[in-house]
Amino acid sequence: MGKSMNGARAIVECLKLEGVEHVFCVPGESYLPLMDSIYETESIQLISTRHEGGAAFMAEAYGKATRKPGIAMATRAVGGANLAIGIHTAYQDSTPMVVFLGQVHSKFRGREGFQEVDLDRFFGHIAKWTVEIKDVERMPELVQRAFRIAKSGRPGPVVIALPEDVLIAEAEMSFGPVTPVPAPRPGTQEIVSVQRLLEQSERPVILAGGGVIAANGEQALRKLAEKFEIPVMSSFRRHDVFPNDHALYVGHSGLGTFAPILGTLRQADLVLAIGTRLSEVTTQDYSILNQEQKLVHIDIEEETLGKVYSPHVGIVADAREALEELLEMNVDKSWSKWAKERNEIYKHAGDGVDSEKEHSVDNKEIIRILQETLPEDAIITNDAGNFASWLHNFYSFNRSKTYIGPTSGAMGYGLPAALGTKLANPDKTVVSLSGDGGFMMTTQELETAVRYNIPVIALVFNNSMYGTIRMHQEIHYPERVIGTELSDVNFSSLGAALGAQAFRVTKDEEFKDTLERALKSKGVTLIEIMTNPERISVQATINSIREKSTQKA
Repeated sequence: MGKSMNGARAIVECLKLEGVEHVFCVPGESYLPLMDSIYETESIQLISTRHEGGAAFMAEAYGKATRKPGIAMATRAVGGANLAIGIHTAYQDSTPMVVFLGQVHSKFRGREGFQEVDLDRFFGHIAKWTVEIKDVERMPELVQRAFRIAKSGRPGPVVIALPEDVLIAEAEMSFGPVTPVPAPRPGTQEIVSVQRLLEQSERPVILAGGGVIAANGEQALRKLAEKFEIPVMSSFRRHDVFPNDHALYVGHSGLGTFAPILGTLRQADLVLAIGTRLSEVTTQDYSILNQEQKLVHIDIEEETLGKVYSPHVGIVADAREALEELLEMNVDKSWSKWAKERNEIYKHAGDGVDSEKEHSVDNKEIIRILQETLPEDAIITNDAGNFASWLHNFYSFNRSKTYIGPTSGAMGYGLPAALGTKLANPDKTVVSLSGDGGFMMTTQELETAVRYNIPVIALVFNNSMYGTIRMHQEIHYPERVIGTELSDVNFSSLGAALGAQAFRVTKDEEFKDTLERALKSKGVTLIEIMTNPERISVQATINSIREKSTQKA
């Protein structure tokens, strides 16, 4: 027998059934009934942010950290448009997310009402599913379906548009069970096919992606690698899929990866791609694999297989289930020599990177201090930008579930992602890394952190420029600088104004002391790191890029 309630209350009942504890939003008039229903629900905390983009990033990172759908809410077209960056990030990063958007009154549709847009069409290209709920009695059915879609197969975002009249309308509501996420296993013949390819291989490598993390398959991956002594490489921004200090780890394939590390993928004769969509970045502009290599591609989403490279064996399966099945293979062969060789290359790939002799802050040293000082289970989130190359190349992620970064390359991600991650892991240290360009896009969320007492540590690498774009600008149009220079913002003063304890460091030793102080603190901390603008990337300076361009000319 159903219960009589309004549409807003039915949504909250669905949230409770799914175990939702936090929702992220900028409040809006069009969905006030939903906010009011959350007010009556002690088990759900509403986090009101300073910008919908911040709310979306928080929800997306929360989804990454918990593997449960992150929840974001906003009003109509204007709020929804601001949420779009987080929805796109969830789509490209395969993160479960459910978005509730207020919509104009049903009677006003089609008249270009106040803030009206066809929301399901607007988000159709960057969401797994979009729906506008027009009949209140279908609220439980469609909201529960949205959660199933967000979690199942390749996870992703679902967008639900809610006309304001439907939220207050009442009906008899019945709720279905919360169904477990399907986890398909490979067939016996598929495992046999993989075994045959492995027996013929001299230089196999496992390329592990976010699907392994989403399936909680990190331990199974480690067991498989150790059993057969196969080297493991992580895909772009999935560094924590395998312990970076393990003798079988051979690096990651991403932006700014050292060429010798990429050589592992290029030299492999068999690539076992597990839980990765073989993205543009991971495959180095779709160039890293060649026709002579054999490819086994395992992914939970059928459409992923063959989308980039045609696999010799393609398997639709949950990553952990597949890894556990692969453990049953009987292959009498060892690849220890190959694995040791590639691990040595990984460990020494960055040895030739010079320290900042003429500048008081050395980014490589900053990362070393982070490694030395942070707890081993600390979680790092990061923004887009060249500063992240130092993190990617010199920080060793030795524990699973300790890294959250946007494979979409979205700027402004680092700080709000840290807030979502900290709420998901209140007992762990959470540190965000941002450049000054990206940080300014969501710096207002420091106030959100202070208001809700979400104690994160935010690092800002300040070189007063959009560094990544400046690098490309110098490569293609040397000395023709336009649009990439920024003013010298004092982020420590800005952070203090927003209620955080804030510091500006100009020397490596100052950073170590300040970081230790931040770790002892129970509050929100911002540390601004004044970096050398000439050192544009790990492997280049502005002058070296210009000299190279001049030589080509």
